[in-house]
Amino acid sequence: MAQSIHQTHYTLRLKEVLVRTGLSRSAIYDKLDPKSRRYDSTFPKQFKLGPGAVGWLEADIDAWIESRISASRAVIQKSPFT
Repeated sequence: MAQSIHQTHYTLRLKEVLVRTGLSRSAIYDKLDPKSRRYDSTFPKQFKLGPGAVGWLEADIDAWIESRISASRAVIQKSPFT
């Protein structure tokens, strides 16, 4: 008998993404805009929830935050002053 794996996806709205990342609304949308100098191809893409509503997967935002922490710590460890 095959086992069923139930995975729950939690959706974050913009206000929650702002709080979790500490970024401003304009910074988030700049990170998503390839024409912006603040574009970040690693920042999670939003998805459409309905007319005029978008969301982000909580797991994607959490993974992006963890990647920023890891990258920051890697730079600190390579610094000759530590």
